[in-house]
Amino acid sequence: MKKNWLLIAGIALLVLAAVLMVNSANKPTPSTTTSTSNYTPVQTPVPQHDHSAKTMPAHFEVPPSKSSLGPTLDPNSFTGITRDAYRAVKEIPVTIAQLPCYCHCDKGFGHKSLYSCFEDDHASHCDVCTREALLALRLEKEQKMTPAQIRDAIVAQYSQ
Repeated sequence: MKKNWLLIAGIALLVLAAVLMVNSANKPTPSTTTSTSNYTPVQTPVPQHDHSAKTMPAHFEVPPSKSSLGPTLDPNSFTGITRDAYRAVKEIPVTIAQLPCYCHCDKGFGHKSLYSCFEDDHASHCDVCTREALLALRLEKEQKMTPAQIRDAIVAQYSQ
């Protein structure tokens, strides 16, 4: 009888340990990276016609300094539209950092803005990131839009 109780107690402890491990894996951990930037990405409500409670993905409202941004991957590591998008980010990094990414990687990967998608290979696998960066470059270069105007255009196009 005593062996049965020990067996049950052991199983209960294993189940408890598994539950604790799963719960701790789901908690966000503090970032181990350091940054010289004092800028904090924000999430702002997106005006909606149906007045729903959607929020804009993370982005920098105040332009960060170019030197505070981490390096992006080399565009020449990619081909086609992906290479063009990585080049766009190299060309207008401060603008890209002020834009939200509508693949919602801020929630899934902790990205701070569209710029974060290009610091690793995330954007090379994501059509939303790629197209947003190319749109931003075109709006800035051809239509001479400011980052705030570009952000408004992206919100209008992608928040639907």
